[in-house]
Amino acid sequence: MQASEVLRVKGNTLFTVSPATMLSDCVITMAEHDIGSLVVMDRGRLAGMLTFREVLQVLARRQLEHRAGPTRPVAEIVVADIMKTDPFVVSPSMDLNELRRVMLETRQRYLPVMDGDTLLGVISFHDVARAVLEEQGFENRMLKAYIRDWPAEG
Repeated sequence: MQASEVLRVKGNTLFTVSPATMLSDCVITMAEHDIGSLVVMDRGRLAGMLTFREVLQVLARRQLEHRAGPTRPVAEIVVADIMKTDPFVVSPSMDLNELRRVMLETRQRYLPVMDGDTLLGVISFHDVARAVLEEQGFENRMLKAYIRDWPAEG
């Protein structure tokens, strides 16, 4: 199974923001749609990724800074301040096993799928896990059918 097939099964809903979007608006969008990432686009090009990891890191950092003294309010933070600017991207032809390896090695739970400069979607760790389960279920059904139809020795 390839990345393009995972995207096809997942569906084509994609949430994007600009680098100038307020972090507070992003948190609301992520919570309302129960998603863990937003793609950051700037003038039609991939500029980065914002995931719940970056949100938690900035909130933790601000809380520690606040204890030490006055800080800029969280409400003033924009995506450009905290986004991951160099996310690992994958091609639509990348194999499912390679996707898993890349996610583990890069510690990215969300991978943008790019065809040249065109963003096709984002594959999450959850999407990969679901695809693996579906693929294994299909293989199990095929093996059981093969064993059931085993020719009798005569």
